Amino acid sequence: MRDDYLIKFMTRDGALRGTAALVTGTLRELARRHDLSPTPAVALGRALAGCACLAGLLKDDQVIALKFEGNGPLRRIMVEGEHGGALRGAVGDPHAEPPPVAGRLDVAAALGTDGTLTVTKDLGLKTPYTGTVALDTAEIGEDLAWYLADSEQIPSAVSVGVGVDATGITAAGGFILQAMPPVDEALIDEVMGHLRVIPPLSGLLAAGETPEMLAARILADHPYEILEIRPLFFSCTCDRDRIERVLLSLGVDGLRRLAAGNEPTEVICEFCRERYAFTPGELAVLVAQGEPPLE
Repeated sequence: MRDDYLIKFMTRDGALRGTAALVTGTLRELARRHDLSPTPAVALGRALAGCACLAGLLKDDQVIALKFEGNGPLRRIMVEGEHGGALRGAVGDPHAEPPPVAGRLDVAAALGTDGTLTVTKDLGLKTPYTGTVALDTAEIGEDLAWYLADSEQIPSAVSVGVGVDATGITAAGGFILQAMPPVDEALIDEVMGHLRVIPPLSGLLAAGETPEMLAARILADHPYEILEIRPLFFSCTCDRDRIERVLLSLGVDGLRRLAAGNEPTEVICEFCRERYAFTPGELAVLVAQGEPPLE
């Protein structure tokens, strides 16, 4: 299996820039950890690929998080990506499986078309940047393109795809192509016309197309350079200290109720499904930490 990785590229005239990513291994790891059914796996894979491509446009130590929330049985998709290549993600219901449409898994029905996409960027400033748009189609790629055009005013083409068969996930990845200012409308029309005739991305990836091959395909006759290649991988930021802070956020009364039980309290990380157990005695220590100081 090919390792996951991302490339960042730009045309030599500076008019177009983009990223292309392969996230097959990361998605397989998340599917294993979350016991994903096929449609949730495809939905998460599309969001993961889009997040990886957006993270590829960030600077050092910056992080981006995407949250898709809809009125379908899947309920939500959450993914995070770091500039350094770390990725993680989760869905609301890992077994949401609406009926296929014309033989295709129905991601839009699983997520639900009435909802929002929220993008949060930690750029190292005092307050993270957050933007929210209504879902466009709930097919993930179109929603990301709509967000970039509406909230960031960057004309962008976004394509994400996941291939699945009877054996499981065959491939997952995507690309983002953006027009840089000053925007050339004629160039945008030319590029969009070219992208419309490109074969489905999931099939290209399943057939072995690499990020480099995708860049060559989508840029066609526009000379370009690959600016960066970086690995992508699953990584979660949870640890026991972070989970303790989550428990402390419940408040002293909530912790007291947990500590009063006879059995350990188990907390499961939403992203990686790692389990953290706290005995009543350990919870009592947290209660003491949460108590206001005596005057």
